[in-house]
Amino acid sequence: MRAPTPFADPNIRRFLAFRLLFGVRFYYPVFAVLFLDFGLSVGQFAALNAVWAATIVLCEVPSGALADAVGRRTLVVAAGAIMVVEVALLGFVPLGDPQLVFAAFLLNRFLSGLAEALASGADEALAYDSLKAIGRATDWPQVLATLMRWNSLAFVAALALGALVYDATALQGLLRGLGWEVALDPQTTMRFPLYLTLVTALGAWWAALGMTEPGERPARAGGLPSSILAALRLTLDAGRWILTTPLALVVIVGGMLFDHLCRLFVTLNSTYFRLIGLPDASFGLIGAGIALLGVGIARLAPVLGRRSPRFNFALLALLCLLGLAGAALALPFGLGLPPVVLLHATLLLTGYLVSHYLNAITDSARRATVLSFKGLAFNLGYGVLGLLYAGLLTVLREGAGSPMDEIAAFQASLPWLPAYGMFAGLLFAVFVAARIP
Repeated sequence: MRAPTPFADPNIRRFLAFRLLFGVRFYYPVFAVLFLDFGLSVGQFAALNAVWAATIVLCEVPSGALADAVGRRTLVVAAGAIMVVEVALLGFVPLGDPQLVFAAFLLNRFLSGLAEALASGADEALAYDSLKAIGRATDWPQVLATLMRWNSLAFVAALALGALVYDATALQGLLRGLGWEVALDPQTTMRFPLYLTLVTALGAWWAALGMTEPGERPARAGGLPSSILAALRLTLDAGRWILTTPLALVVIVGGMLFDHLCRLFVTLNSTYFRLIGLPDASFGLIGAGIALLGVGIARLAPVLGRRSPRFNFALLALLCLLGLAGAALALPFGLGLPPVVLLHATLLLTGYLVSHYLNAITDSARRATVLSFKGLAFNLGYGVLGLLYAGLLTVLREGAGSPMDEIAAFQASLPWLPAYGMFAGLLFAVFVAARIP
């Protein structure tokens, strides 16, 4: 019997809850300074995040194949449990011993990357196949739009609340205004965003535990070795299918093109805001405003999902290149914000459209593996561009006639991004012409 709405299925409700609680973390607005306030150096911060990225890249596809082999729920539950452990590590590690603190952060970054890899593809595959099982696979765009809207609102709350509870002075002032005289120490309040995230981690784990497999998974004799061999076969099968299915390959490569360009700029948002003369105190407010963009995009995305892939690629290319070109002008104050909005919109629409097209053409038996290949391609693209960009900054500094500070080097690098985007777009157009005559 056809369900009245896609949200009547418990798996869909729990998928939304899991994605929301797993992805929105209260320490995001203070992410970099959190590491430093625990006593780590900028170099250690960079090295730890390299460990995080490497863990995701190495575990992405194997975990997706394992999800298809042994069941998606198993990996989603494991991801939720690992999130609880990785957040608790930072929430309760004692200060005073730099080696112990670094070891805790190192384990945290590894576990965080592993949890991301385990959840990536598995949760989405489980949710999509749940819709398919009740005859509502065509409602997947509606689920994605709802998730985008809720994520945007939750991210606004996390930005505001996480930054507030981290700042001992601001939090103490707020409590005093409410009539509570409480003395707060910065070394205490810097853990408050972690404690809040630990609560959401427990919620994500609870949501995962309530999920059920939408269909019977194939029984496999032989235990773990048999499952690993099955995962390996699924990996090879999914990779072969992507390479021989032009639309799947074009969707993944096209999505990677926009994702790695926009994601690089988004990670540099705060530097760009300083460049155009915005005060540091405004960054949180601006970030919250941009996060609300997802509410509007959630209404537009299903409309675009009904348009052809060619139309949507042209639209994303236009938005991305206009955003990068506008950012290269570095217009002062509020005039420099529209390019940021365009790039965030491109990033959100890319994620929605890639999921929409890819799930529609992928068989259930290999869905999590294919989605993991997509995640791998996106992360590899972002990592390679990050290395190229770091090299560009080095060349610009060395080529300058006089010493160049970080902001000046960043400004000098901005015109290279739309140029790279146009070059990559032309290469992609040639690639598409060769794959889809």
